[in-house]
Parts: sequence; C-alpha cells; structure tokens
Amino acid sequence: MNDLRPWLEYLQEIGVRELAAPAPRAASRPVRAAAPAEPARSTAGRSRRAGRTDPARQRSHAGKPATTASPRNEAPSTALGNGADAELFAAFDGPPPEDRAAALQVLREELGECTRCKLHEGRSKIVFGVGDPCAGLMFVGEGPGADEDRRGEPFVGRAGKKLDEMIVAIGLSREQVYIANVVKCRPPQNRDPERDEIATCSPFLTRQIETIRPKVIVTLGSPATRLLLDTRVGITRLRGTWHQFRGIPVMPTFHPAYLLRAYTKENRRKVWEDLRAARSRLDS
Repeated sequence: MNDLRPWLEYLQEIGVRELAAPAPRAASRPVRAAAPAEPARSTAGRSRRAGRTDPARQRSHAGKPATTASPRNEAPSTALGNGADAELFAAFDGPPPEDRAAALQVLREELGECTRCKLHEGRSKIVFGVGDPCAGLMFVGEGPGADEDRRGEPFVGRAGKKLDEMIVAIGLSREQVYIANVVKCRPPQNRDPERDEIATCSPFLTRQIETIRPKVIVTLGSPATRLLLDTRVGITRLRGTWHQFRGIPVMPTFHPAYLLRAYTKENRRKVWEDLRAARSRLDS
C-alpha cells in the first residue's frame, strides 16, 4: 500500500479530506421476472438476448428445436449497441447471483484457446476478466498489456496498480468490482485494437456484462468508451457525463495508463470526479 501515498497526496491537493471506508459486500440484488416475450421477435434473437445460466446454450421456443452453441472458432453472434436490444436487455437481471460464477466459467470455456482473430498469433495468455461475478461496479479497458499477457489477468502492471489505487480511493477493493477488456489478447506493441479484432472479440465482453449485470460501468479510455456507447467521439469530450449501455449507466474516464503519462493535477481531478460520480450512482 506504499504506492497509495502519491494518490492520497493528490487527493489532498484537490481538497479531499476524507475517504469512504471499504464497503461491505452488498446483498445480491433480487432477480426481476423476465418481461413477456415479444411475438414479433425471431426465435434466434430471443434466445441470444435472454439471461441464462449457461451462456453457450440456447433454449427452444414455440416448439422449435434449440439452436446449437457457437463453434469453438466462431465469435458469438450477440451484438453490442444501444438499439432495439436495449429495452429487452434491461428486462433481465442475468443468471441468479449464485449461478453467475459458473456462467462466466462456461463462457470462458467457450472462448477456449481462441484463434478467432490475428491477435492470438502473438499472445502468451488469454486475459478473460477478474473480480466479483455479482459486482455492482464494472471497469472495462481496451486490451491486455505485457504484464497482463504474461499473467493472464487484467490490469496488473503499472496501469493496474493505478487502477487499484483509484478503486481504493472510492472505498472499494479490487475483489469487490469486476474488471474486463474489449479484447482478450494483447495487441502488438500495445497498440489500440483494430476494428476486425474488436468485432470478433467484443461479443464475449457483451456476454460478460449480460451475466454480471453491474449497476454501473466505468469505461477506461477511448476504445472501450467508443465501443459501448457506439460513438466515434473521443474520451475527452465524453468523460464526466453519464451515458448508457443497454440501460446500464456508463461513466467514461481516462485510462490509468494515460493518467500515468499525463499525471497533471487537472487530469487527476477529472478522474477523481468521474470515480466519485460512479460511486454515488452505485450507492443510490
């Protein structure tokens, strides 16, 4: 925790005099009943979007045979976006809380030793995600770096340590949130993920969100923000304001790696404001 000293000194600089104590794990939110099925929707569309314990399995509808799971080297067909799916997506709470860890494990097994896009060619380990399967707060970054690629866990390098400090500053711990990335393999030289890589890998992120059903999402940097918000607007214009991903509040903020490169008082103040807003929405 010695690495927290610079962050705490920074908080003092911008006038913060006290921090919230780490919150106890909140009781699981009750699962709402699913909304009635829309008769005009196709069978395949409903089966993709409905919350379920086994993400790889699709149910039968109206007496028709169930469709099969995606082959190991084909990306799932679940699409991101805030279009017509948003209202139906918001009607489900995902699997029951006690089943969410198992559901994420099934999804990880479906991902397998993925070769769906060219990023697999240079990776050491797939970086799936880490944290509480029932977390109220979820962080989404762009992709693994060198340290993450070696360890198979997101945000464990310098940027990860900074993210841990940010989480502690709002009274939570790494174990109380969920952390994932847009792509699960490291892009070469830590470049931004390319469009085809995002299109191939992002459905797995969508299904992580469907399973966890966080109360708040914080996107870290432009690639994650642009993906979830379906926009080409940059992070500088989007951060600090609330948006939605399929009914879930989204607060964009700067990526911890950017904060380390541009460690100014102004940037630290902006990130602190974004995190404090996310914590306030989480507690509401």
